[in-house]
Amino acid sequence: MIKRAPADESTRLLLVSDTHLPVRAKSLPAPLLQAVEAADVVIHAGDWVDTATLDLLEGRARRLIGVFGNNDGPELRERLPEVARAELGGLRFGVVHETGSARGREARCADRFPDLDVLVFGHSHIPWDTEAPGGLRLLNPGSPTDRRRQPYCTYMTLVVGDGAVGGVTLHRLPKR
Repeated sequence: MIKRAPADESTRLLLVSDTHLPVRAKSLPAPLLQAVEAADVVIHAGDWVDTATLDLLEGRARRLIGVFGNNDGPELRERLPEVARAELGGLRFGVVHETGSARGREARCADRFPDLDVLVFGHSHIPWDTEAPGGLRLLNPGSPTDRRRQPYCTYMTLVVGDGAVGGVTLHRLPKR
């Protein structure tokens, strides 16, 4: 992991993507909403589908960083960027919805985002936690509402501080 200038304190992050409301579920799961309350920053990697979910997270999160996904319409695209960037805990974060196929993802993302330490992405609904050559950390929290071929719906939490990522946890949500 690339070290950066020390941050003042650790920051608790919640990562979520592919909520697809109200198409895949009527609402966000209660454990996820509780985790939003505990997080310092919530990152959503796209495919919200409705603006109500964006409004809900904007109202509950201390800080929200989000991007639009391929299933997001004009209203969400007007309010959200395709790529978001932020410095958190002394690390340079990027957020994007799509990164292409799993094969070659690490090298492709390292080439596309050479200035980042951590890239959060979505689209596949498949949790992902790897490191690219050169140290770029790639994180996909899966989906809290549409597990597709996965055994569980999921989201991630982690702590960042002093230029390092720590405590990455993939949370499995109860089956609905």
